[in-house]
Amino acid sequence: MADPDHIVLEHLRHIRGAIDDVRDDIREIKQRVGNLEHQYASMSNRLDRMDVRIERIERRLDLTDA
Repeated sequence: MADPDHIVLEHLRHIRGAIDDVRDDIREIKQRVGNLEHQYASMSNRLDRMDVRIERIERRLDLTDA
């Protein structure tokens, strides 16, 4: 019969390896989410600038209601 201490140690090593894999996956997910946040902020800024430019064009062409 196998030594119970040996079996426990093998299970703990397996668990440690699984946790390391999860840690690596979470690190990658955090990096990807950070990239998405940066891209969203950049796109939002560009859209805000476009909105200002469109408003200016509408005023110059007298297309606004006000």
